[in-house]
Amino acid sequence: MTCIAAVGDIHVGSGDGDRVAAAFDGLDERCEALLLAGDLTRCGDPDEVKVLAAILGIQEMPIVAVLGNHDHHADRVDEVVGILVDAGVQVLEGTATTLTIGDTTVGIAGTKGFGGGFVGASISDFGEPLMKEFARCTATMARQLETGLRSVAEADHRIALLHYAPIPDTLRGENPEIYTALGSYLLGEAIDRAGADLVLHGHAHLGTERGVTPGGIRVRNVALPVIGSAYRVFDFSGAGAGVDQPGLRARNG
Repeated sequence: MTCIAAVGDIHVGSGDGDRVAAAFDGLDERCEALLLAGDLTRCGDPDEVKVLAAILGIQEMPIVAVLGNHDHHADRVDEVVGILVDAGVQVLEGTATTLTIGDTTVGIAGTKGFGGGFVGASISDFGEPLMKEFARCTATMARQLETGLRSVAEADHRIALLHYAPIPDTLRGENPEIYTALGSYLLGEAIDRAGADLVLHGHAHLGTERGVTPGGIRVRNVALPVIGSAYRVFDFSGAGAGVDQPGLRARNG
């Protein structure tokens, strides 16, 4: 069995060690890898990351993460990434990695992603410099995600790991007026062009767990408030690659 756990938006604070330790207790006995879909911290403070890193560092499994907007807030991203890497976490941003789990390979392409909106209600690369910069940032991240997925095309299974949403389906429950700040259709188009077995994202706390890209690729919003458990488990064994399983309930919240 090849089981991968995933969760986003755990928002670890400096006093959350017991909560996080309880949530991940026994995880490495049930799953072979852990994917983190951004917003690992409350405000991107290195002290917050150290709390998480101390717990992740004792897990006997590969851990792959992307950052979220909260992890960028303190403008100390290099320190945040360094602490995670020292704990053995692979942090992706426009990059990809391949995990070998038993006789199965799982390719993971990751990016934080960015906003911009969806078809019929999206920003464009036109007008003021700040608006063009916004639009171009999302387009660049989408291209990098596509390149990353193509680079792991030989893997048995491929996962796109993001923070921002690539489709509007998994945002339902959020106010449509803020969809522009929650994701971009460019990310979904990139995934459909390159291909994947599963897409994971977070960010939308009031969103919906399940959706599909226009090309039919499964998308799962694994934000902690959405899944209501410490993590969601995906079984990549046999023909049912990426089948969802319930995650263990988080203890102490």
